[in-house]
Amino acid sequence: MRLLLVEDDARIAEPTVGALREAGYAVTWAQTGPEGLEAALLGDFPLIVLDVMLPGMDGFEIARELRAGGVEAAVLFLTARGELADRVQGLDLGGDAYLVKPFAVPELLATLRALSRRERGQTAPQVSFGVGRGALDTVARTVAWDGAEVSVTGREYSLLEALALSPERWFTREDLLDRVWGPEFGGEARIVDVYVRYVRRKLAPEAISSERGRGYRVEK
Repeated sequence: MRLLLVEDDARIAEPTVGALREAGYAVTWAQTGPEGLEAALLGDFPLIVLDVMLPGMDGFEIARELRAGGVEAAVLFLTARGELADRVQGLDLGGDAYLVKPFAVPELLATLRALSRRERGQTAPQVSFGVGRGALDTVARTVAWDGAEVSVTGREYSLLEALALSPERWFTREDLLDRVWGPEFGGEARIVDVYVRYVRRKLAPEAISSERGRGYRVEK
């Protein structure tokens, strides 16, 4: 699938382009806002990964121009800004999902797969967990608990998504490290425990179950 990446920081863009191409995407890379807008308007890209902070024209302006010009590509905002107001602004301007830097490659690829499925009408974006108390929107990458949206980081969302897409299955720390942090992660496995605690504090202690010797899971 063809994909346009608009990102001015080469330290982020170059390894990201490599990972995307390895995953099978035909990637075009633009480094400024005007260059990205021109490429998006002239090219036929089903997916656009769009940084917000860009030289010449920011990502929000680009998204506004794309939608005004009739471009219907799925837009994933890529940004260091994780505030709810920024995320809402991006989605209101026609964005489809939001990924906060720094991000793991598996997290980016999972988001793009969700967007691709949605564009092809293959799946509904809502995933329930926690006996109906929790809900994930796999396109907007948002979490709700008891009907109220809860602000989570990208890594916290990815942890919940990995569990919620396979409810009732037990995941070891190693399983979750591979899915959420990626096989190249070289840190301590107990980072998983830390993020489980973060999620429980934000949702509820019972949102994620644990059992010694088996790992973690969520209920349907």
